[in-house]
Amino acid sequence: MTRLALSPGGCLYHPGAGLLPLPGEDVTATRDNRVTTAAGLSSFGLEDAPLSPSMTAAILDERAAQPESLHVLSNIEEVRTATQNVAANGRRLISIMTPDLEPDIYDQPAFLEIIKRFVLGRSFAKVRVLMRDQARLGLGANRFIAMAHRLTSYLEIRLRAPQYRELTAAYCISDDRGIVYRVRADRPEGIAGLNNPPIARQYLQEFDAIWQASATEEREVRVARR
Repeated sequence: MTRLALSPGGCLYHPGAGLLPLPGEDVTATRDNRVTTAAGLSSFGLEDAPLSPSMTAAILDERAAQPESLHVLSNIEEVRTATQNVAANGRRLISIMTPDLEPDIYDQPAFLEIIKRFVLGRSFAKVRVLMRDQARLGLGANRFIAMAHRLTSYLEIRLRAPQYRELTAAYCISDDRGIVYRVRADRPEGIAGLNNPPIARQYLQEFDAIWQASATEEREVRVARR
C-alpha cells in the first residue's frame, strides 16, 4: 500500500506523483505556488542543486563546532595511535613540535603513509616540524627526514631558535582542531582530541610564534637515508 505524507508546505507527497494538493485545494494554485517558490529559491541560490564545496565545509564546520572532550594518554602505544588519528584527520596543515622526531612515534610505517597521502592528495597541504636539535639523531637513518628531502615543497623542518630549545613539551596539531599534547617529550603521558579547537589553537599560536622566530636559523637537517 502506497503511503502519503504531509509535506512542510501543506501538501500531500506521493512517491510517484510528487506533491499533491490537499482535499479542496486548487491544483492550478498549487502548481503556481511551486513555480513561484522555485523561482524565489533560485534568486537566493537555494534551488535544488548540489552543495558547493564551501557550503559543504561550512555545514561540516558547524556540526563540528562543539569541542569534544580530551582523552588521557598513558603509554607510548596510545600516543602513537592518537598521533596517527590526529594526522589522518588533517585537511591542510600538520604542525609537529618534537625534540628529535621521536622514532617511536614519527618514524613508523603507518604514520609515514598518512603523511605521504596527506601531502600528495591535497594541493595546498603543508607539514611543519620544529626540532630542538638534531644531535640525538646521530648517524641513524630516519625515514621521515628522508621523505622530507624528497617532498621539500610540502614538508619543512626547522631547528628551534636558541631561546626556545629548552621547551620540554611535544605535540602534533592537525589544522586548528586536532591535537596530541605531552608536557614532557621524554614521557608518554599526555592528552589527545580530534576536535578541540580551543586547545589546538592555543598551542598552534605558540608553534607559529616559534616557527617565525626560527626562520633565520640553519634548518637543513641532514641524516643518512634508507
